[in-house]
Amino acid sequence: MKITWSDGTEIGAQLYEEHEGINPLKLSFTKLRDMIMALEEFEGEPSGCSEGTLERIQMVWYDEWKLDNV
Repeated sequence: MKITWSDGTEIGAQLYEEHEGINPLKLSFTKLRDMIMALEEFEGEPSGCSEGTLERIQMVWYDEWKLDNV
């Protein structure tokens, strides 16, 4: 299944699974964007996202992360 910038919930969940030890709030948006683009199922261009999109994905990841780390 291919994912795009509009699949924020799925992207956040996949990032958590692949990088569960990383607090997503410690990442720059540039690093977050690069991690998203590195996901195996991701299809999209860097120019296809906005700061708001990255923030929403970051919050999905953070919600997953905090269940195990706070």
